[in-house]
Amino acid sequence: MNFDDIIDRRGHLSSKWDMMEKNYGVPAEDGLAMWVADMDFRSPDCIQDAVRAKLEHGIYGYLGDYGPYTSAIAWWMENRHGWQVDPDWILTTTGLCNAVGLAIDTLTSPGDSVVLFTPVYHAFARVIRTAGRNVLECPLVNENGRYRMDFDACESLMTGKEKMMILCSPHNPGGRVWNKDELRAVADFARRHDLLLISDEVHHDLVYPGQTHTPMPLADPGIIDRLIMLTAPSKTFNIAGTHTGQMIVSNDTLRGQLKARMSALSLGTHDFGIAMTTAAYSPEGAAWVDELVAYLDGNRKLFDDGVNAIPGVTSMPLEATYLSWVDFSGTGMKREEYKRRVNKDARIAVNYGSTFGSGGETFLRFNIGMPRAQIAEAVERLQAAFADLQ
Repeated sequence: MNFDDIIDRRGHLSSKWDMMEKNYGVPAEDGLAMWVADMDFRSPDCIQDAVRAKLEHGIYGYLGDYGPYTSAIAWWMENRHGWQVDPDWILTTTGLCNAVGLAIDTLTSPGDSVVLFTPVYHAFARVIRTAGRNVLECPLVNENGRYRMDFDACESLMTGKEKMMILCSPHNPGGRVWNKDELRAVADFARRHDLLLISDEVHHDLVYPGQTHTPMPLADPGIIDRLIMLTAPSKTFNIAGTHTGQMIVSNDTLRGQLKARMSALSLGTHDFGIAMTTAAYSPEGAAWVDELVAYLDGNRKLFDDGVNAIPGVTSMPLEATYLSWVDFSGTGMKREEYKRRVNKDARIAVNYGSTFGSGGETFLRFNIGMPRAQIAEAVERLQAAFADLQ
């Protein structure tokens, strides 16, 4: 795979590239899209071959046998993460935002609260509030440029209305890989407050050298009676447009409730998402992921060196994901000023940190899942936009 290929995604209904001018004022003709969390790399050949096979067959009827698909997921979890999954535990959703919404709709009631460790993936709060539930933010502590959880502070915020907690593991946007002790502390907190726990592990394959991701059930096997695991091939293989995700629920009661609600709403998935997932979770897919992570590691180092050379700008060291979390507080600039410089002067579209909840106000999130030449271009533009600080 040549990750250096620059593929023009403009004009292909890409949210990331075709919407950046409307959303950020970044010109389409020469702007850099570093916001939406999909990559600018083609998916591996094993996925392309699966799509071609379906096209050549030419019939797109109702799906029947999910056996190869669920077996592929189970194979991946065991071989890549050491987690043995019974294929019967797997429920397929229309992506993971749909999974979060389904869990909230099924297992909580209007007026209930859902706990988030903020700053965190912005869609969680949107889904919670749109469902008529409340968000309780437990702010993460930024300790020497690395997030940690403060459960004593979280204890003081609890009101008794909380029914569910969502963990992002690895963390988006901070890129933390939570260790086993931290995961056990999350599980203990959930038990202590009788909370259902959603563990969103969609970035679990994109972990850098020296780090190890632990699935929540392996960190604390006793949590499975209240655990909903979320996984998907979307971030790993750059197939987010298929909107195919998995809820892996080993508890029969929880899984039965979710399955019944899905049936009542007649929720399903589509043929291409199943075929692409099945092809991705394979030895060929695994080899591609290893190459991808090595390439992203190079991007990470190039981007970090470049932005950290700007006085007052600091990127949080990435342990996982391709999403760089950059703090501009040291510049002394107001938020609108550094946003203007990034959007208007550097012509880069990024996610604003304030949308990720408490603690994100001085940050911007940059997607580094793109060819290295574009990372170098982004660094050059950013350094020029803040040249007066040098």
